[in-house]
Amino acid sequence: MHTIEEKRVYGDRSGAVDAYVTSSIGVVRVRVAGDAVGEFGLCDRCDARDVAATRTGDDAAVAIATDEDVRVLDGTPASESEGERADDATFVGTGFGPAVAVGYDGRALLAADADGRVARRTGDDWETLEDGAIETVTAIDGDLVGTGTGVYRVHANGLDHAGLTDVRDVSAAGIPLAATADGLYKLGNGWMAIRDEPFDVVAADPLGDRGRLGRAHAVADRTVYAHDPADDEWRAMDEPPETVVGIAYGESVYAVTERGTFCAANDGDGPGTWRSQTIGVGDVTGIAVALTE
Repeated sequence: MHTIEEKRVYGDRSGAVDAYVTSSIGVVRVRVAGDAVGEFGLCDRCDARDVAATRTGDDAAVAIATDEDVRVLDGTPASESEGERADDATFVGTGFGPAVAVGYDGRALLAADADGRVARRTGDDWETLEDGAIETVTAIDGDLVGTGTGVYRVHANGLDHAGLTDVRDVSAAGIPLAATADGLYKLGNGWMAIRDEPFDVVAADPLGDRGRLGRAHAVADRTVYAHDPADDEWRAMDEPPETVVGIAYGESVYAVTERGTFCAANDGDGPGTWRSQTIGVGDVTGIAVALTE
């Protein structure tokens, strides 16, 4: 007999969502419900370097950074109350050109290229915010841009340097976080160190309260640390099967490894454990979950 979660990912689909995993051979769409992983398949063949998603009312927006262009999802990719699935959804170009990172600041799409250009999409046009003065953009999330020379914050007409160096990932939800070669940091009265070891990935639940850190995770080598809002402590989870390169949030916590293993946090088997499923791609670069309201 199917469990309720299995029916949601293989059956009527209501309550399930789509996760998008980017890799060097394309984008894999994975149907998930809770900690159950269901159908998955390659939905776009390209060299995808990054992925981001945001809510837009009843729909969700998803963008990918590829070696040819920034492309956005054309269709309704997330959960629908009627249980229908948009299998014909495709990614379409935006005219940005080759990109290394994408992110959403609210509903505004931001992108960066390998030469340090950072731009915001307004309607169908791209407005350049910074052109070549930034070294090695590594991540974009909300109004934060992570780079080799530190964190920058996006404002109306450009970017301002906000501190740190050698930033590998950023998270803007709740309380700003940064994963750097020196450690994991949170923004308070300046950047405050949480842990002093190299971190590569950091993420927080985008549906969390502003000014308060709820669900959040960070990756140092093979260790995934989970934030506990009850005492503001970061504790190691059970080690995933491989090194995690991206984390996203839905009903559960989802992670993806560089070798293409999709993981869902499974508290049913004990706190901090994972359920995993190989999705058939390697050289994975990121994950985003398409949520609607």
